[in-house]
Amino acid sequence: MKLAKAFIRNFRRLEEVEVDFEDSETVFVGPNNSGKTSATSIFRCFLSSRDFKIHDFSIERISEIDHYWPEGDIVFPTIELDLWFDFDPENISFGRAFALLSSVSIETYKVGIRCKYAVDDITKLWAEYNTIFPSDDDGNRKRSLSHFLGLDGNFKNHFSVQYSSLSRLDNDEIEETILKPSDGKRILNSLVRADFVDAQRNMNDDEEASRSSKLSTAFASFYRNNLDQADISDAAIQIIDENNEKLTKHYDEHFGSLMGVLDGLGVPAAHERRLKIISSISADVALRGSTDLIYIDAETAHELPEAYNGLGFKNLVLMAIQIRDFQLQWLQTLENRPLCHLIFIEEPEVHLHAQVQQTFIGNIWNILNNLDEDGIGSPQLVITTHSSHVLNSVDFEKVRYFRRCHRSKEDPTASQILRVSEIHNLRDFQASAVATDDGEVDADAALDFLKRYLALIHCDLFFADAAILIEGTVERLLLPQMITKTSPNLNTKYLTTLEVGGAYAHRFAELMTFLHIPYLVITDIDSVKPPEGGGRAKACCAVDAGAITSNASLKDMFVGKLLISDFNEIPAQDQSQVDFDRFVAFQRPIEVDFLGEHIMVHGRTLEEAFIYENIQAFGEGEAFKGVVLPAKAEELNQSMFELIRESSFKKTDFALTVLSSDDWQVPLYIREGLEWLEQRLQSQDQAIEESVI
Repeated sequence: MKLAKAFIRNFRRLEEVEVDFEDSETVFVGPNNSGKTSATSIFRCFLSSRDFKIHDFSIERISEIDHYWPEGDIVFPTIELDLWFDFDPENISFGRAFALLSSVSIETYKVGIRCKYAVDDITKLWAEYNTIFPSDDDGNRKRSLSHFLGLDGNFKNHFSVQYSSLSRLDNDEIEETILKPSDGKRILNSLVRADFVDAQRNMNDDEEASRSSKLSTAFASFYRNNLDQADISDAAIQIIDENNEKLTKHYDEHFGSLMGVLDGLGVPAAHERRLKIISSISADVALRGSTDLIYIDAETAHELPEAYNGLGFKNLVLMAIQIRDFQLQWLQTLENRPLCHLIFIEEPEVHLHAQVQQTFIGNIWNILNNLDEDGIGSPQLVITTHSSHVLNSVDFEKVRYFRRCHRSKEDPTASQILRVSEIHNLRDFQASAVATDDGEVDADAALDFLKRYLALIHCDLFFADAAILIEGTVERLLLPQMITKTSPNLNTKYLTTLEVGGAYAHRFAELMTFLHIPYLVITDIDSVKPPEGGGRAKACCAVDAGAITSNASLKDMFVGKLLISDFNEIPAQDQSQVDFDRFVAFQRPIEVDFLGEHIMVHGRTLEEAFIYENIQAFGEGEAFKGVVLPAKAEELNQSMFELIRESSFKKTDFALTVLSSDDWQVPLYIREGLEWLEQRLQSQDQAIEESVI
């Protein structure tokens, strides 16, 4: 049996979200404070030992609690977790589940259970609150109801978990059958077990640190949890008993005289009882408190203490021990074993080298699969991460992207505050066919391209505040310095830069829209002569009459535009496309002062635009000696077009030369794009800062 889907309501930022789970691993990604940890915590609250707190309610629900009035219209809110499971009808687990929840449809092979954290008796709660914080003559109270519930014990005293079985009707409505609390808890525990590998694993390099922070403690826990293996247990007990006898004899020799003195005190009377110190070490206590984990050099047999290995190695070993221990405990539960086993792993990348991060999930599955000798079934892993290396090791479809957003019924223009989050299942993402210079690429090929590209570049797109799509190496080299010169506040944001060229930027448009990530496209106008007689278009100067663009992205993002003159007439404000949350930056005509004349120039590429807008820096000194300016002003456009296209012109060398100097201007079209992005993220920051997480 596998967990297929969960619905979360009113828990922190997750007011109304749906999460789909894979049969193997599901990966939660997204920016900080987007709700990934909350999605894990609600499972810990309902399925493990964590207590609910008043601020586990979402902000909107806390407001409803504070405005609650017995005679009012507000229904007292609840925190809910719906779990839906998929069954194999051929497996015995289906029969067990059917017996547990008889309302399950035998045709759908789905079973659901609702866990609801709700107030037990609202009348009793209100009476107690009214007694402690009575209203004054104006109807005001010293403290809110949420404050009262936040006081020690009040929340837990007035709330409890309620359970219902769920079944999906033919009209897709959900039928809820209330269960007794004892039955509901028993059924839930029979359906699913959840274990947690926490992000904060308290690893350190302090050799004097307490044993509780060492790996030896983890080994002791593993040993203790698996003592029901009789052969191991009997052997350990025999060894410990032999040592207990030796230690008891040793204590008797060294404490004998002291015991004689104590016997003479008369408490207890000497003729009734004697005092004796014995050794009573047990196997797990010995491993936990009386042992050290050491590392042995394979060649010299030299022993090193635990602290001499790095934090990454310790972290990896600790996670492996915990995960193996969790699965063993589940497999060794012979009576009423939970049908589904979930293991949540938070931020496994901590202290791990990039290559280890990329192989982490595969290595964990090697551990889990080796244990499942009887074919009982493997657990489902749920991994939260900020690592693009971990992310790149899983299939695209297994990613769940968490995003901060407005409420569904909220007007975004009325408030900047992002109080809630939504979850995007990348298995639901479908690409469309896209046009290229070589024809149309179908939807499957377009999706395959995105998957391959994101895997190839270790893309951190899923953790970014925004993305910048650029042409190539020169833009990548110059962009950091351009940001510093133009929009330094962007250096404090989480940006991802995708080198996609002019032919591929539009292929990312649907994915960016699906993820709701704002992005800036910096691309070239790529002017060409219209092809004649079915031939291939040839590059030309951007100011040539009748020139068109060969840039597939520009043609896709500005439908109906083809002539360079058409793009020159696009109002600057239209480069900001609100519906797609993007800004498209490309070269436009500018006026420069050259050889005492004012001349209109139009760059075809970044290099041309850069030369035009820094014309005074060229032709002087040795830095840009490879850039030879013409003797006549009217030849500037054609001369620079031909220069950039010469095989002797090295674009990377040009970029590195630019970086060696600070005395240059960022081309206007890029400056405008960066300023848009800075302003766009500034409003987003205000929304995040004003929201209460």
